[in-house]
Amino acid sequence: MTGGISKRIYRIQFALLSPDEVRKLSQVKVITADTYDDDGYPIERGLMDLHMGVIEPGLKCATCGGKVDECPGHFGNIELAMPVLHVGFIKEIKTFLDATCKVCGRIKLTPDEIANYRTKFEEIDMATSDPEIIGIMSKKVTDEATPRLVCPHCGSQQKKVILDKPTTFREEGIKVTPKEVRERLERIPDEDLIFFALNHEVARPEWMVLTVLSVPPINVRPSITLETGERSEDDLTHKLVDIIRISQRLRESRDNGSPQLIIEDLWDLLQFHVTTYFDNQTAGIPPARHRSGRALKTLVQRLKGKEGRFRSNLSGKRVNFSARTVISPEPFLSVNEVGVPEKAARELTVPVTVNIFNIESIREVVKRGSNPRDEFGRFVTGVNYIIRPDGRRIKVTDQNAEENSKRIEVGWIVERQLMEGDIVLFNRQPSLHRMSMMGHTVRILPDQTFRFNLAVCTPYNADFDGDEMNLHIVQKEEARAEARIIMKVQEQIMSPRFGGPIIGGIHDHITSMFLLTHDNPLYSEERTVHMLNYLDIDDMPEPVIKDGKKFYSGRDIFSLILPKTLNMRFRSKLCSAAKERCEYEKEPEDKEVYILNGRMIHGTIDEAAIGPFSGIIVDRIFRKYGPEEAAKFIDRMTRLAVGFISYRGFSTGIADYDIPEDAISKIEEISRQAVERINKLIETFRKGQFQASPGRSVEESLEIEILSETGKVRDESGKIASAYLGLTNPSVIMARSGARAKMLNISEVAGMVGQQSVRGGRLNRGYYNRTLPHFKQGDIGALARGFVQSSYKSGLNPLEYFMHSIGGREGLVDIAVRTSRSGYMQRRLINAFEDLKVDEEKRVQDTVGAIIQFKYGEDGVDPTRSDKGRTVDVDYNAFDIENEVVE
Repeated sequence: MTGGISKRIYRIQFALLSPDEVRKLSQVKVITADTYDDDGYPIERGLMDLHMGVIEPGLKCATCGGKVDECPGHFGNIELAMPVLHVGFIKEIKTFLDATCKVCGRIKLTPDEIANYRTKFEEIDMATSDPEIIGIMSKKVTDEATPRLVCPHCGSQQKKVILDKPTTFREEGIKVTPKEVRERLERIPDEDLIFFALNHEVARPEWMVLTVLSVPPINVRPSITLETGERSEDDLTHKLVDIIRISQRLRESRDNGSPQLIIEDLWDLLQFHVTTYFDNQTAGIPPARHRSGRALKTLVQRLKGKEGRFRSNLSGKRVNFSARTVISPEPFLSVNEVGVPEKAARELTVPVTVNIFNIESIREVVKRGSNPRDEFGRFVTGVNYIIRPDGRRIKVTDQNAEENSKRIEVGWIVERQLMEGDIVLFNRQPSLHRMSMMGHTVRILPDQTFRFNLAVCTPYNADFDGDEMNLHIVQKEEARAEARIIMKVQEQIMSPRFGGPIIGGIHDHITSMFLLTHDNPLYSEERTVHMLNYLDIDDMPEPVIKDGKKFYSGRDIFSLILPKTLNMRFRSKLCSAAKERCEYEKEPEDKEVYILNGRMIHGTIDEAAIGPFSGIIVDRIFRKYGPEEAAKFIDRMTRLAVGFISYRGFSTGIADYDIPEDAISKIEEISRQAVERINKLIETFRKGQFQASPGRSVEESLEIEILSETGKVRDESGKIASAYLGLTNPSVIMARSGARAKMLNISEVAGMVGQQSVRGGRLNRGYYNRTLPHFKQGDIGALARGFVQSSYKSGLNPLEYFMHSIGGREGLVDIAVRTSRSGYMQRRLINAFEDLKVDEEKRVQDTVGAIIQFKYGEDGVDPTRSDKGRTVDVDYNAFDIENEVVE
């Protein structure tokens, strides 16, 4: 066995193609704009000449003799009638024209300066040194040479060169033609090119002005045949046709002695076509278009951006063994599971290598064929393909299944269909953090959608309004092991961002647990059995005997899903909202949760206990008992929630926001008083008697005062509305428990919408000196600047509705702008950090071994394994009732 030869790249050298090299690289000189003759055969010396390759079956390349799948393609060339500037080098050409003498071509530095700088440049190796350092040195030299208006070498007067974008140079208003530009660049001596960071052996500046254009091979720009039988040429071919035609017309006009004006127009047109051939989004010129009006995709557009060669074809790739469909909720699945449609499970396969231990069981699976079902018509795993050691694939059908099962030998690979328990990767885009792709085990279900537990919505940022997700079937044993051990959902419960749980109960789960435990209601035996039927628990809680009947308390029912040794005490969301400390020595408040030996003694379960981001119980179980127990708790909690709410029922409607007439009158009165107070403030301001706040103008101070008034009146209206909407109201239950929305939203529906804002201030733009034509000029009162007195329930008048829509539009635009900006910033950060790695000693290094951090994250602590920044393990079994208060 021969060992591999290891080689290291010593240097990479970038060069410019000279006209001679373009001609040597070329296999044919293209002289005609035609492509195919009447018989559909490529025209000789045309843009589809066989010397540049073949795309038609049956034809052979005239250069290498290869067929379609053998010929790599070859270049051609077009001799341009007149020189044109290469749009990609315009900045560099401008630097050369600015920094060198137009007569002698020398850089505009004195001999002493040249000697001094040459020494500095010669001290560094141009090929292996950091190009950024060389670039900075070069810019310093050219910046020093540019302003000089007299050449230090020949004494000739220099004129300032102005670039009239994109490709026109002028001196004192007179156009400098590409031919003159090329002649000036030719005069620059080789020894001066070092100051421009150019190696004269491989790059001369005049090569930036094109005299001959390289034509890419045909397989880079293939033509397609439409259904009608007509040929449709590639965008690049279209541009090359234009270049050849204009170049021919320009050559004929020049040779025939046409007027200078016509020649210059044709020359400009040739420059336009060559510029748009390279980049069809050049600023300052209109893009070249098809007859249909579609802009052509030329060279730069093929390479850059999300759809370009690098990001679309090289970095991102399509993959096999993946599926994508709409998602829907399934509360009876574990957080670790994903429901896969039968249709997808039949198509997706897992390769199994046959060995002496599994050969018999594999034969049984193959014998079933490709579409087996059990006696009840349910899905059974079959086999799609068998792969022999020589690589030949055999498709398994119901007809040949038995025969193939006998042929199987050790070493063969069987591609079996998905089966329950397989580990797969589940992903929702955009993938913004680690938990956007997690490992799930398969449950095969009927119908057409992927299904998963609602508690996993938060890390995926998923909802069920038409979202789609991707499923990837892991193909290798090592990868499957990694997915199970590292990527499984239960391992991702703790977020690496803040070290708390990101998976927990949401919406109905929180509402259910709140109603189950708040004020510790009693439930009949029938109702309790109904709830516990949803769980995998055989125990019943201790009964409470009342009137000779058995009842069970909500807290005791909840306690059944807690680990038996769990001890903790914390404040619920209700307690935090009340801003009061509850002391256990006295009779404990219902708002403080107290769990002793796995039994909930006091308190109410809400978002603070089981929700994502804050779930204190989930956090404690994960840290004390591990991820498996935490996942089991979440599974049981979500099932108990569904069991409870399916029996009790829970709904809200517009009637939940009804408040009495006297409350509505109070809100109207405080609103009217607020408008009067604001009018008085404006009157004081207009009289010049309004006092400015320190560090602010009078106008700014007035706006702050008015915003303060409108804020107070909205809060006051909210309190009045809330006084009539207690914890029996479904919307209040959702808001106070943290299941959905906030009390502010309820006060907007029932009480008053309040002040609308744009960029943190009142509305002030629209018509001249007023927001809308309905107001007088100069009106800066409450109603004229977006104060909405109505509630959503009573309805907004047309002016209020318009003001409200202005504030709403800002929210929509802000979200769209924020999304694109944060996406672009993340992409830049990922690209900046892609060469960093953490070594065995927790140091962060780049690819050349430079240390970026001596300890990962500066402290070497994994947030998912720390406890609120504490890096030591906490003994959660030592339950100190005096001190164990979780904020």
